[in-house]
Formats: sequence, C-alpha cells, structure tokens
Amino acid sequence: MSGAFKNCGSVLVTGASRGLGLQIVESLVTGSISPGKIIATARDPSKAKELQAVAEKYPNIHIITLDVVSQDSIDKAAQQVDVLVQEEGLNCLINNAGVNVIANFETVTAEKMLENFHTNSVAPLMVTKAMLPMLKRAAAKGTGMGIHRAAIINMTSLLGSVELNWGDRANNFKWYPYRTSKAALNMVSRCMAVDLEAEGILCVALHPGWVRTDMGGPEAPLSSEESISSVLSVIGGLTEKDHGGFLHYTGEPLPW
Repeated sequence: MSGAFKNCGSVLVTGASRGLGLQIVESLVTGSISPGKIIATARDPSKAKELQAVAEKYPNIHIITLDVVSQDSIDKAAQQVDVLVQEEGLNCLINNAGVNVIANFETVTAEKMLENFHTNSVAPLMVTKAMLPMLKRAAAKGTGMGIHRAAIINMTSLLGSVELNWGDRANNFKWYPYRTSKAALNMVSRCMAVDLEAEGILCVALHPGWVRTDMGGPEAPLSSEESISSVLSVIGGLTEKDHGGFLHYTGEPLPW
C-alpha cells in the first residue's frame, strides 16, 4: 500500500477500537505516506487501550466517540469531524463498524435479525448521511473519483452475495442475521452510488477477505495485516470505473 493515500488529506474509520478497524488505523499511520488526519471512532474510547496507545505515538490520529446505532451519537460525532476537517472536508469515510450475530434457521429470531441489520446495514447509511456535508466539501475541490476527492468505503462481506450462497458454498456459515445484513449493505452501497454520483463521491462495497479476528476464527487464511494491506492498496487506487462496485480485497469484482 506504499503511497496509496498520498493524495488523501483525511480518513474517518468507524469501529477502530479493535480488529480490522484498529488495523486500518495502524496501517495508515505507519505507511510510507499517511493521511493528514486519521479520525478513529470507538463506542467507548476509554476502553480502547490499543487505539489510545497508537494515537499517543502519532499526533495525526484523532479519537472520537461514536456509537453507530445511536443517532444522537452520530450527530455529535459529525460535529466533531466537521471541526477537525474544517474547510478541506472529509476525503474518505470507511464504514467498518459491524457485528456478527450468529443464528441459523432454527435459532434465528426477529430480535437477532434486527440487531445485526441495524449495525451492519442501517448504521453505515446514517453515518454517511451525517458526514455528507464534509464529503461534499472535499468533493467540490477536485475532479474525477477517488480518495483524492471523496470516497465512501462500506466494509461488507462475500457472505452477503446472494449468488454465492448456493450449492456447496451454502453449507457453511448459515448465519441468517449476518448474511442478510451484508446483502442489505451491498444494496445500500449501490443506492448511495446512484445518489452521490453527481456530487463526484465514489461509493464502493469492499470485502476484506476471511481474516483471523474474533469474528473470523483461527481457521481463516488471512492475518489482519495481510488483509488490510491489500484493502488499503485497493482503496488508494479506486477510480470512476469502480464506482458502485462490490469488490474483493484483491480488487476483483464479486457477484452480487
């Protein structure tokens, strides 16, 4: 990902207290060229010890409180982001915060479905709406599409692919809440791409791979470092041709 973010002034990463969100922040700040401002959100920053430790070393990391399922928290966070980015606006929003509510056909309940849907599908839309004035401000200063201007990256999953959930692929991970929430996020991403194209704001749904985290499990093939190195390289190279896409962490298109 060397130099991938050289033309990006500011990045906002939700769910940065652990897992892939924390790895995104660490990889961005230690890269050969780091964004001018890295805004890392956590539901409770006082408990995000690893994130705090990284921020103490690098003054361009700004930690703010954000509970993505609370509209009041989203609104307050947007006010803080507005102050931080000022007239330059926000160049890249990475909607990374998410949960995995595991339930199969026998164990799934309406409450489990709605919990996963709220965090993984509704919250990225509400966060994006709140940050839109800052994204528009950045987009107004450039041409083309990409993180040099303004981009929204929704961290999704290939488990949200309807086409791939068939045959042998359907026998594992019978996670009704998670799969449907990510399928919904993919549609949210495409809808936003349609609505924000005229503003020059790029929108992409990106699958980070099967990663060894508390969500992925020890059998997952990728380390968080490997995943995020590829993810950030892909994000740094996004252009108009990727707008509205559903991409693998390698940059290849995934089937809806």
